[in-house]
Amino acid sequence: MKIRVGFGYDVHRLVEGRELWLGGIRLQHEKGLLGHSDADVLIHAICDALLGAANMRDIGYHFPDTAGEFENIDSKILLKKTVGLLAGKGYSVGNVDATVCAERPKLNPHIPEMQRVLSSVMGVDADDVSIKATTTEKLGFTGREEGIAAYATVLIVKD
Repeated sequence: MKIRVGFGYDVHRLVEGRELWLGGIRLQHEKGLLGHSDADVLIHAICDALLGAANMRDIGYHFPDTAGEFENIDSKILLKKTVGLLAGKGYSVGNVDATVCAERPKLNPHIPEMQRVLSSVMGVDADDVSIKATTTEKLGFTGREEGIAAYATVLIVKD
């Protein structure tokens, strides 16, 4: 068995007039994340971590923001495609450990649903998807509620 580890990071700006999608679910909030797709910063960080672990570049390489086919796309589709790309190299997802940095909305009540959704998309147990939420104590762009950042570390396995 061969194992590899990957790390991903993503940031999107919060703006009015957009829905807030995070961890594959829609959250009620007065602002949403700006991006070419639905801008789900958590899924994007996970995709980058998975692709990096398999030495397959990054999310922008596979799903460029200049391609019309990805405009407003549900990031769960990108995650599913990413898992498929890994499978093409003989890898499967072992586990995910992710952290979301946001002042608001409070994410802890939504984490179990995010785990269920993301684990279903990746074909792993919900127990294999760890999601943590933190604030930056009102410091920096996340503290000023200008954007949301996400970090992800993953383990992939080749039998």
